[in-house]
Amino acid sequence: MGGLPMNKRNKARDIKDYVSWFEIPALDFHQAVHFYSEIFGIEMQQKITNENAIAYFPVTSGIGGAIIAGPGSIPSDRGPLIYLNGGYDLNNVINKVELAGGRIVMPKTLISNDAGYFAIFIDSQGNKLALHSKQ
Repeated sequence: MGGLPMNKRNKARDIKDYVSWFEIPALDFHQAVHFYSEIFGIEMQQKITNENAIAYFPVTSGIGGAIIAGPGSIPSDRGPLIYLNGGYDLNNVINKVELAGGRIVMPKTLISNDAGYFAIFIDSQGNKLALHSKQ
């Protein structure tokens, strides 16, 4: 058996993206913002309150995300693995990871000619993340 009843399967097909938002936890907020700003060459809009701090990855369309620090935001190298967009060639990003304070766990690796490449790294806060690119 298994699977979804027919009426629920059709609704599942209406979902375009199964990820709608992501948050990367940080203990040292400013260090984490610096890390991602350096490896991606971006500026992140920040909002800091007495309760928490959040820095947004800039997006014009698609899935957004942020770095977050505050109660319950605990970095980890266990659990789900988020694949961040490495752009045209993820080497442009992964080559900056160690200089920015992270560690490369798996260098750029071919998945297949159709699927492209991936690499896995530990960020400056101890989170395990991946990069993906077609080249």
